[in-house]
Amino acid sequence: MAADVVVHRHEVEPDGGGSGGGPRVAVLVSLNFPDLTGPVADLVRRFTRTTLTTLRELGAGYELFDTSDAGALPDPASVAGLDGVFLLGGGDVDGALYGHTGPVPNSYGVDPKADAYAIAAIRAAERAGRPVFGICRGSQLVNVAFGGTLVPDIEDYRLHRGGPGRPMFLDEQVTVLEGTRLAAMTGERRLTVRSGHHQAVDRPGDGLVVAARADDGVVEGVEHPDKWIVGVQWHPEDPDGSDEHRVRLFDAFLTACRGR
Repeated sequence: MAADVVVHRHEVEPDGGGSGGGPRVAVLVSLNFPDLTGPVADLVRRFTRTTLTTLRELGAGYELFDTSDAGALPDPASVAGLDGVFLLGGGDVDGALYGHTGPVPNSYGVDPKADAYAIAAIRAAERAGRPVFGICRGSQLVNVAFGGTLVPDIEDYRLHRGGPGRPMFLDEQVTVLEGTRLAAMTGERRLTVRSGHHQAVDRPGDGLVVAARADDGVVEGVEHPDKWIVGVQWHPEDPDGSDEHRVRLFDAFLTACRGR
């Protein structure tokens, strides 16, 4: 992380902070991580603020846990004391956590302490019966928490992120599998989503199933058939994407939080 590139909490939180009369959600995100650049920091600000603002607009409260600030974090089990756990995107997951020992092309932002905290929080939430929703890195962490593996680097990345000299994020077509929880959440089988990733779920974790795929077969969604645990590889919190799709996904998560 460049010394002059820092994302502050006040830059991502809406006016009024996390207050809200509905369910209270634990939002886990690393506001700062290794290799952070100015353009990526701007994405962190925009995406995190869109997430928190949308939760507030849907009547929820939240507590923001900055997983890059290890010294300020409570015991992971306390995260499960809230009504649900929401994990946002960010840097790569440490390859050692899913058995990858070699170099990772295009690797960036690896923070083992943040990974360990998030995985412990996911496991605590699962034990407590709390809904868990993961976006991009968050979805990958859910999969690793359940013993799954990741594709360290998607060699043919053209459907999933911009190339050299182009914007990182692009529109991607994904197909949601029929009969999945994700299909009920989206209300559509075919979606245009916002993506900017070079890693993805490889082998689903124990008890998890594939819920969506890209046109090249890359996994774009995972879920647990019997527990409210869902991960999407794309970014519904990208304000350049569909507001309707974002609200559908967030509202389904909050409905689960209210009913837990």
